[in-house]
Amino acid sequence: MLTADKIIGIYCIVDDILKGIGHYEDSRRKMCDSEVITTALVSALYFGGHLDNGRNFMKMTGLVPAMLDKSRFNRRLHGVGELIFSMFWQLGHQFKSMAGASEYVIDSFPVAVCDNIRISRSKLLKGKQWHGKQSSMRRYFYGVKVQVLITASGIPVEFGFVPGCESDVQALKKLPLAVAAESRIYGDAAYTDYSVEDDIRSTDLVELMICRKRNSKRPDEPWTRFIKEHMRKGIETTFSQIKGLFLRKIHAVTFKGFLIKLVMFILAFTLNKITD
Repeated sequence: MLTADKIIGIYCIVDDILKGIGHYEDSRRKMCDSEVITTALVSALYFGGHLDNGRNFMKMTGLVPAMLDKSRFNRRLHGVGELIFSMFWQLGHQFKSMAGASEYVIDSFPVAVCDNIRISRSKLLKGKQWHGKQSSMRRYFYGVKVQVLITASGIPVEFGFVPGCESDVQALKKLPLAVAAESRIYGDAAYTDYSVEDDIRSTDLVELMICRKRNSKRPDEPWTRFIKEHMRKGIETTFSQIKGLFLRKIHAVTFKGFLIKLVMFILAFTLNKITD
């Protein structure tokens, strides 16, 4: 439900994070970066990522009286793209610090930039590395895979983007997995890599609880298999809720803009969940 209290709560969190990381901006600006980011988050949360609708809503309701025009707002949002990434990592770090040794779940979901029939005309991406397969749905897509690490309660704390053709086990090596010692990270069989499991266990004291295939060299006991499958169910709900914020197609003129919108969806979902 769209309420002023919810939006004000999101703004306060965004502003506090920016102050906490020592973000500086020119005092002569009429619209601060906190208002720019909050407007983008409102667009992701309530308007399917349509920035102009979110911008008009914030202006008409008086929440941001000094709203920028469409062109200047887009330039400002692109200018704080890296800052938005940093904000998410700061928020995720706080959650992991408070949780201590805890349980997490890792998985990925695909986001297409266009339909397969339009691949040759795509202006955002070029190359076979973006052509991936979603095995569970038995379909191909052209775009990126979003790797997400969530808490047991369904709050994202880490994420990363990889080309669509890249396997989950390759992407696993690119995430920091910066969780407390004695934590457990659950994942499906696509993340099977015994050497990575052994390395993380010995260096970081973190247990990778990966579901085993039938021909696995390290088969699970029935009770262990049940726990792994039970823990993984929550991430499917989280993914469906994040993708539920999307429109049928994420509109963007540049690949950077496409990624910024994806980050906004993930960050908006996270902030919405913690302000409920």
